[in-house]
Amino acid sequence: MTYVLRNNDGSITLADAALTHIVVQSAESVDGARVRRARRRVAVDLDGKSARVELELTVAYGKVLPDVAQDVQVRVADALTQMCGVDVSAVDVTIEELDG
Repeated sequence: MTYVLRNNDGSITLADAALTHIVVQSAESVDGARVRRARRRVAVDLDGKSARVELELTVAYGKVLPDVAQDVQVRVADALTQMCGVDVSAVDVTIEELDG
């Protein structure tokens, strides 16, 4: 899926790979979080100016899982809002495995 931003000067198209990259980089900026197989395990659904994200994580052993997941939710939502100008309705995180 691509996302198109239109303004008086024309349009800007964001490819799915770019949106996925934003999600992965922001999620992995959280200490102890790693996105599992980003190409198959990250979904960004855009409906107008609203986005919903689903991603699967590997979390470092010993981390407090709900805290890591919540930090990922906040960072992903903030990144998409700031970089793409979309409102994020939800960031659904699934912790699939522990690392270490």
